[in-house]
Amino acid sequence: MAEIKRILVANRGEIALRAIRTIKEMGKEAVAVYSKTDAGAHYLELADAAICIGEGPSSHSYLNIPAIIAAAEITHCDAIFPGYGFLSENQHFVEICTHHNIKFIGPTVEVMQLMSDKSKAKDVMVAAKVPVVPGSDGAISDIADAAKRAKEVGYPVILKAAQGGGGRGMRVVEDERYLQNAFLAAESEAITAFGDGTIYMEKFIKNPRHIEVQIMADAHGNVIHVGERDCSMQRRHQKLIEESPAVVLTQEVRERLHEAAVRATKFIKYEGAGTFEFLLDANLDFYFMEMNTRLQVEHTVSEMVSGLDLIEMMIRIAEGDKLPSQDSIILKGHSIECRITAEDPIKFLPCPGKIGDWMTPGGKDVRIDTHAHAGYIVPTTYDSMIGKLIVYAEDRDKAIAKMHRALSEFKITGIKTTVAFHKKMMENQDFITNNFDTKYLERYNG
Repeated sequence: MAEIKRILVANRGEIALRAIRTIKEMGKEAVAVYSKTDAGAHYLELADAAICIGEGPSSHSYLNIPAIIAAAEITHCDAIFPGYGFLSENQHFVEICTHHNIKFIGPTVEVMQLMSDKSKAKDVMVAAKVPVVPGSDGAISDIADAAKRAKEVGYPVILKAAQGGGGRGMRVVEDERYLQNAFLAAESEAITAFGDGTIYMEKFIKNPRHIEVQIMADAHGNVIHVGERDCSMQRRHQKLIEESPAVVLTQEVRERLHEAAVRATKFIKYEGAGTFEFLLDANLDFYFMEMNTRLQVEHTVSEMVSGLDLIEMMIRIAEGDKLPSQDSIILKGHSIECRITAEDPIKFLPCPGKIGDWMTPGGKDVRIDTHAHAGYIVPTTYDSMIGKLIVYAEDRDKAIAKMHRALSEFKITGIKTTVAFHKKMMENQDFITNNFDTKYLERYNG
């Protein structure tokens, strides 16, 4: 594979800025794309070129494949970095990049197809000898089939959209009385959200932890892991706080978890950055949930405990370089990330508008990934995340203390943000003592 010299960043906001920085540090050129809504984004000035690709709505800009390909060709880019969201897991987009001789910095179409359908991905994991949640053997045909399989699996069960994500097309069913309505609701939501009403079923694990493993794989068959992350602090299936390592794990379970992720990665012949997500029950038994064939929002905590730049590694892999050995990856300390969103900190309702004052935290091992600034107008068009605050310390207690201090330094006026929520969580005894799960915030009244 040839050296990549010019990379188009097919994304926006903090991840676009994050990628541009790494690309420039590697001595390469970065091309930014933007919608008319984002025309004033300051990170556009940091790129070597910036191309407008359409109107504000994502369908007319960041999901506009012809416009993005045209921007790459006009600016003579030899690769595209997709970030997360938008086209990062769009198989059609990868195929078109290949057709135009533009390197997609990510996995192949074949692997994306293998892992995108969650019911099929589960079968692959069974073949790779990775533990999976008991459930239906493939898609459910109708309500009668759902009732039959629910009896086999045992209530409670969870219905999931095969093409789902972000909690959409998902329903928990406690007993048979609610099955029909839940099935119809999940199917309808799946059709609306993904254009595909295929539903599958799993045993519902009550109050699990959400643990994921970061893997990297090169084109030569080498695979390494970059530790695990605990993403259990969620609200409506949306991650709010992430940390690495997952201190709930014993060392024996941690090693088995890492081995399972690496084994699965080799089994599917993966290339690039990816994340295996698992549910962890009260007995510390883990079950494969899904694989994200892209970089994750929370990749930052893995970088902090490893000292690696995962985007740089992705680009090196795309150029054909071999990964370093697993033994050379030293994981130490503890890192926490808080997602800062333009939302009411109690009701979590979006709060777009113009930022007045904007003062961010600093200090040793405090990182802020953000595209926002004083005077920035948070649009209604896109996700409400305006930044990520990440800290690192030698252990979890010190990381929590550092995060609390850092959050206290934020000064943001003009809009409401979730800074107050995160500060409260850093004072929460259940969080401090690691006594929570993915359903914690549904029960929490503080």
